[in-house]
Amino acid sequence: MIRDDIYEYSLDSHHDEEKGKKLRKKIYFVTVLLTVVTIVEVALGALIKQGSGAWPFVKWSFIILTLLKAGYIVMSFMHLGDERKAMRYVILIPYLIFIAYLIFICLWEGTAVGENWPSTQGL
Repeated sequence: MIRDDIYEYSLDSHHDEEKGKKLRKKIYFVTVLLTVVTIVEVALGALIKQGSGAWPFVKWSFIILTLLKAGYIVMSFMHLGDERKAMRYVILIPYLIFIAYLIFICLWEGTAVGENWPSTQGL
């Protein structure tokens, strides 16, 4: 008896070798791009110490690179890049507004804590 409730999706791919090469090239590109961005983030964190004058640059570069990486992951792995432009905006704009709000709150509260924190230099 042949079961009709099981469908093998791997047998349903009808693309030629040219399309397969294109898909593999895209996968390699995404892998290399995300790996390079991660290596840059780790190298910045490992080479530049927190007390140096370049640390604010490192913090902002972490924020920017992480947002770019997250957006690229959503666009490629969640196939949002294949959607219409309006659909991408409906999903990405509230996400970006929320992330900007979280960054603002973190920076605002971080400066407030720094101003109100008792000084330990006199001890």
